[in-house]
Amino acid sequence: MTVIDWLLDSDPAIRWQVMRDLTHEPADAIASERSRVATDGWGARLLALQAPDGLWAGNAFSQERTDTFHVLEVLRRLGLDPASEQARRAVGLVREHVTWRNPDFETPWADNRFFEGEVEPCINGNVVSTGSTFGVDMTPLVERLLGEQLSDGGWNCEVENGATVSSFGTTINVLEGLLDHERATGGSAEVAAARRRGEEYMLERRLLRRKSTGEVIDPTWLEFSFPTWWHYDVLRGLDYLRAAGVAPDERVAEAIGVVEGNRAADGRWPLQTVHEGKSYIQMDDGEAQPSRWITLRAMRVLDWGGTAQ
Repeated sequence: MTVIDWLLDSDPAIRWQVMRDLTHEPADAIASERSRVATDGWGARLLALQAPDGLWAGNAFSQERTDTFHVLEVLRRLGLDPASEQARRAVGLVREHVTWRNPDFETPWADNRFFEGEVEPCINGNVVSTGSTFGVDMTPLVERLLGEQLSDGGWNCEVENGATVSSFGTTINVLEGLLDHERATGGSAEVAAARRRGEEYMLERRLLRRKSTGEVIDPTWLEFSFPTWWHYDVLRGLDYLRAAGVAPDERVAEAIGVVEGNRAADGRWPLQTVHEGKSYIQMDDGEAQPSRWITLRAMRVLDWGGTAQ
């Protein structure tokens, strides 16, 4: 069995992206396979767990990763078709009922509706990405994020605690949100310019090194996970640049080399990191085992970077 065959022997969420990004099937075949995310496998199982009040696990957000925020993120990454009846119903319930009120503690933004966001740009970038993908007007939250961009080009959730420079973890979440907003709306010069500055922030650091010393910022960025949640790694950074249509140059060469270096002898990539939190579904066979999600993402990054084999 080839690596492509192994990828296709999977959930519809994997198959439709393989067909789009690796085997380049006709658009109608891709759309047909994508439509199954709502009715078969991982996507259908997650949708079935939503309560009538729009919530998953009784909460808008928690560290358990079974809450509304994180389930919607997974559905987005699975590629749930926004036009499907199931997606419209699920998102409609969230829009109508869900606020940021938490049964465990109170916050000043507790009564904000879900798609109004809260205060942290790392979370709000993700909300923008989800809302934009599923047809919600996210312009007010986008404007807030534009106003929170730091002078070095990125964003940081810890500004309220005194941070003055950006972080990769916050920046990648905001960039993904701005990109999905542009795709949904056609974008604006202001959003495009902000996104370019954020991309330059990452590229100036070659996606992994301190600008000041050249040291690797965080060795954990060299190992890959899925879901990534809020965490950054070089595969996530490269996959964003690919999706954004950024032309690869010498500043991504080292990061692409990291991706190539993580490939196993059989041509597949392992799941190297499992982030904290529970999950409703098991999408891989466990840490150190071959991962379809990471293999898919790595292969399309190498194809974009001109090093596919």
